[in-house]
Amino acid sequence: MNRQNRRRALTELGVPQFREFLAEQNLTPKRKPAEVFQLNIGLYCNQACNHCHVESSPKRKEMMDEATAMRCIEIIKNSPSVKTLDITGGAPEMNDQFRPIVEAASAARPDIEIIDRCNLTVLAEPGHEDLPEFLAKHKVRVAASLPCYSAKNVNMQRGNNVFDRSIQGLIKLNEAGYGMEGSGLYLDLVYNPLGAFLPPPQEALQAKYKEELLENFGIEFNDLFTMTNMPIKRFADFLYRRGELKDYMDLLVRNFNPDTTETLMCTNTLNVGWDGRIFDCDFNQQLELDLQAPNDADAVADVFTIESVQDLVSQAPMVDSHCFGCTAGMGSS
Repeated sequence: MNRQNRRRALTELGVPQFREFLAEQNLTPKRKPAEVFQLNIGLYCNQACNHCHVESSPKRKEMMDEATAMRCIEIIKNSPSVKTLDITGGAPEMNDQFRPIVEAASAARPDIEIIDRCNLTVLAEPGHEDLPEFLAKHKVRVAASLPCYSAKNVNMQRGNNVFDRSIQGLIKLNEAGYGMEGSGLYLDLVYNPLGAFLPPPQEALQAKYKEELLENFGIEFNDLFTMTNMPIKRFADFLYRRGELKDYMDLLVRNFNPDTTETLMCTNTLNVGWDGRIFDCDFNQQLELDLQAPNDADAVADVFTIESVQDLVSQAPMVDSHCFGCTAGMGSS
């Protein structure tokens, strides 16, 4: 479903406009100097998950090139407010620019935290056998997707044998020191629901994950973060075909939490697509809600039109109805 058809469908379903909804409650998200610089370096992935908001798969060929990747490093150098480099995809590790970005960022900004959003099964792909050691060398924080601690649920969402390969990936990371007390190597897990419902309380779910993974597989990790499935792209299409999109949007709107608006990712994050275009977040990137180039209202912002993240701080975040996904319940990590 394209953006125009999606907006029409949501309007017909009676879903309110997010900006108008906030205005009625005297709430306005305000952009701060970006602390998180997120790079979506490519849509190629060795998986094709049902919920994927970027519609990644082994068939996607879009990949960040060297010039764009190194321009991102220059922006980081010029942006002291940036404390975190968040690398995502697709399976970012399968992009040729992944390791050069990590190496260059580590050298240019030794103070910066680098996050790798890892699907775990990439660790079993040919040519990536040394990935745990590479990540450990550069003290990259691993945020690993694991939507459940049971094989049935994971395989249903992510594909056959994904659970077993994910467990093997976690074991490899533990063997490299990740998630182990005192190692300084952080391994976080990311949970998202298997269907059209909100995630449970994060603290209780983390305790259950730790118990199940340690008891059954001897696996340790640091923290668990819950994410709400965003009503865009593959997941939105799934709901629309099943006639469940209205119910899901109603669920998100009913559970709107005004306290989340002060910490929305769009207020302190800039997201860069594989082609260098700049957005508020990875979700806006998929809906092509571009930011404007500085001093040129007719051009979209990209890494070649800014010198630092400060150049975009005056622009208000771009919002639409999918943003209810980040404000429902306790918010989306």
